Amino acid sequence: MFHLIPAPLHRAALRVAHWLRGTLRRWFKPNLSGVTLVAVDGESRVLLVRHSYGGGGWSLPGGGLKRGEDPVAAVRREAREELGCDLWGDLRALPPLRDTLSGAAHVGYLFVGQLAGRPRPDGREVIDARFFALDALPANIGRVAMRRIEHYRAHRG
Repeated sequence: MFHLIPAPLHRAALRVAHWLRGTLRRWFKPNLSGVTLVAVDGESRVLLVRHSYGGGGWSLPGGGLKRGEDPVAAVRREAREELGCDLWGDLRALPPLRDTLSGAAHVGYLFVGQLAGRPRPDGREVIDARFFALDALPANIGRVAMRRIEHYRAHRG
């Protein structure tokens, strides 16, 4: 359905929706929950993405949980939506993170896994996806993503 909308218009709508969502979170302070994928490749590099909305920095793939959705199902859905591919094999769950996003309480479910193919950003929501070594991360990583990367480092095992 969204592919009926021209990509530049879709990206503009995503930027407005991102701003509106943040504003509503600051006003109403709902309890939020979401998933984050730490996708690693055979060289232990992590996948970072850049969204068409927000500050333009690098982040980890993921998104919000739908009402009643299982976190494992949600992270698999987000991988298909944001990266255009499925996850391979089992996922490893990290301990959940509790923090604040846009002024609202948030529980983040983090999973480590591998992609079953090459990431294919759709050019609408995700405009770039690349693997980075943990000792060579780009400078413009968002605060939330960096906190999740540190959480992954602490629980790599």
